[in-house]
Amino acid sequence: MNGNDGSKGIARGTPQFRKASFALFLAGFATFAILYTVQPLLPIFASAFNVTPAQSSLALSLSTASLALAILLAAILSEGVGRRGLMFVSMILAALATLAAAITSDWHTLLLLRTITGFLLGGVPAIAMTWLAEEMEPRSMAHTMGLYVAGTAFGGMCGRVGTGILADHFGWQWAMGIAGCICLAAALGFILLLPRSRHFARPAQTGFAFHVRAFKSHLTSRGLPLVYLIAFTGMGSFITIFNYISFRLIEPPYGLSQGAIGLIFLVYIFGIASSSFAGLLVERFGHRRVLPAGLACMMGGIMLTLAAPLPIMILGIVVLAFGFFLSHSIASSTIGLLAKDAKGHASSLYHLSYYLGSSLAGWIGGWFFATGHWPAVVAFTLTMLGLAFAAALRVNKLVS
Repeated sequence: MNGNDGSKGIARGTPQFRKASFALFLAGFATFAILYTVQPLLPIFASAFNVTPAQSSLALSLSTASLALAILLAAILSEGVGRRGLMFVSMILAALATLAAAITSDWHTLLLLRTITGFLLGGVPAIAMTWLAEEMEPRSMAHTMGLYVAGTAFGGMCGRVGTGILADHFGWQWAMGIAGCICLAAALGFILLLPRSRHFARPAQTGFAFHVRAFKSHLTSRGLPLVYLIAFTGMGSFITIFNYISFRLIEPPYGLSQGAIGLIFLVYIFGIASSSFAGLLVERFGHRRVLPAGLACMMGGIMLTLAAPLPIMILGIVVLAFGFFLSHSIASSTIGLLAKDAKGHASSLYHLSYYLGSSLAGWIGGWFFATGHWPAVVAFTLTMLGLAFAAALRVNKLVS
């Protein structure tokens, strides 16, 4: 038993609740700020290190790929060593690895450090939600979960926008260095604020065979593999567009500066809004309508980016962000509905698919950009979302 009951969990309105909420906000902020701080820097990397757009995208793709694998390992490891300390160690080491990457002048060393950074960050998303389930009063958990998710979105936005502006004025190394320092401070704030675990208990079964059975049962179930496909293709499409839109906008006829391109990531505000409304929309319209609508919104936004006028292109990015966060919120919520047991393992597989989509599609998209420029990127992402849409229609029959 994990001791997660209403009489013992951290209740809303208490000092512990406020500390825990802000600590988890900092954890989400630091994780996603570090992870995505390089996305607006990809054109700079291509020029500074004389690499192709696809090669420059490895600075992000390798991080998300190693994070995806680390999520599975961290989820297993935390069952034996606990949650709070492992999250702090992950955050502090990832911040230090980012500082190391900021002072390197070798492309392959930078890629190695980014791979290590992603692996270290895997200890946070894999464990934060489990800590919440164990330590928070059930009635208070939704509010704290919302703050954690808000922290991830805010961190991702700040990492992208702030880095782009700083790189424009001081260079990419200073931009990454400042990001590393900020996240180092966030890690220290996290460990000082987060209450010690009171309800963590090592499960009776932690052997290798137990984990294999749990993962296998989810991968062979009726609906979960379809949700994992939606996670892979949805995130893959979203990241591909954001990876290579910078290359398009830095070229004529737009010729935008790095700082101006970084500001485009402010569209995450619309994504945060859509994720906040996701639950209300499901209550009113049900999964059957909302999940396909979110994916259709993504496809419509991507098609708008084909337009030449910059305002219409930016509108397309806004629509894409709105649809992505909406569909991601709904798809991830179906895990708890479809997984009968070992829900932590089911969630880990969702995160694995999510970040593998970011890594593989984000990298492959560079090949499409190099061979067919932006129309090829659009065709590639729309094909992936077509698969996601078909999977969503099938999933709806299982959860509606």
